[in-house]
Amino acid sequence: MPIYLYWGEDDFAIAKAVDVLRDRVLDSNWVSFNYDKIPPDQSDAAIVALNQAMTPAFGAGDRLVWLVDTTLCQQCSPELLAQLERTLPVIPESCVLLLTTRNKPDGRLKSTKLLQKCAGKNVREFATIPPWKTDELVRHVREAADDVGVKLTGDGAEMLAQAVGNDTRQLYAELGKLRLYAAGRSNPVIGAQDVASLTISSTQNSLQLAAAIRTGDAATAVAIVSDLINRNEPGLRIVATLIGQFRTWLWVRLMMDAGEADERIAQAAEVGNPKRIYFLRQEVKNLRFEQLQKALPVLLELEISLKRGAEEMPALQTKVIELCQVLS
Repeated sequence: MPIYLYWGEDDFAIAKAVDVLRDRVLDSNWVSFNYDKIPPDQSDAAIVALNQAMTPAFGAGDRLVWLVDTTLCQQCSPELLAQLERTLPVIPESCVLLLTTRNKPDGRLKSTKLLQKCAGKNVREFATIPPWKTDELVRHVREAADDVGVKLTGDGAEMLAQAVGNDTRQLYAELGKLRLYAAGRSNPVIGAQDVASLTISSTQNSLQLAAAIRTGDAATAVAIVSDLINRNEPGLRIVATLIGQFRTWLWVRLMMDAGEADERIAQAAEVGNPKRIYFLRQEVKNLRFEQLQKALPVLLELEISLKRGAEEMPALQTKVIELCQVLS
């Protein structure tokens, strides 16, 4: 059945996937007749979408009905569920119904189960890659570069991943600049030096915060917290990055003390590229296992306080100073 469900926090990636689907489904000459984008604030948006999806395409091409930011996978009344059960199985083959949402579908709901059953392989997640998963970020950069048509060296891909992090929108913007730059060169392959000189890197990120804490640099760490909050970075996301990074360091330090080889350390720390263990060893060589062990409860206290409604800036800065004292 022609039903698609896209969900996840990466709005830009979802928008690109929607553009691909729209170009495939619609005839460019009949877009105004066969394309319906239904916003969440429209009255009875779900019912309107279902009614439109039952309307045959006009002229050439198929019809696309896009239900934006739907809550059908988070809450659904019995009346609306009955309407879904009647409509979804009989949507014409010439019509495509697309549902998008930022929130993870609640697998316990009957509406979610029905949509997943009807959509099948057309259910796609567009999750934001955690900043500490550097291997996945580099792979994401390589895939986007192939999509845009930019050739990057290994160092170039790593440099770009470091510069843009998990911001897909910025990634494609930077790749667009790099493509224009490469077009005027005899050698189209772009290395780390070119990426460093041409791309815009976020002034601060959560991994830089972790690095400042690791070295006990409280002044820099507090300044980074201030910068992150002023750029509307969610406090819980900052904490999640710190917890992920400190868990990795803890495992590396523990396995180093046990005399394990890099491959074993990579496996225990869930690091995809064993070659990265060399750099992680350098990062934790001046830290004791006991210090890293004491840091995690502090981060847990910070996470709990934020979830209970603590003000982000003072809560983060206070615990960051405490962490710097633990690790200094």
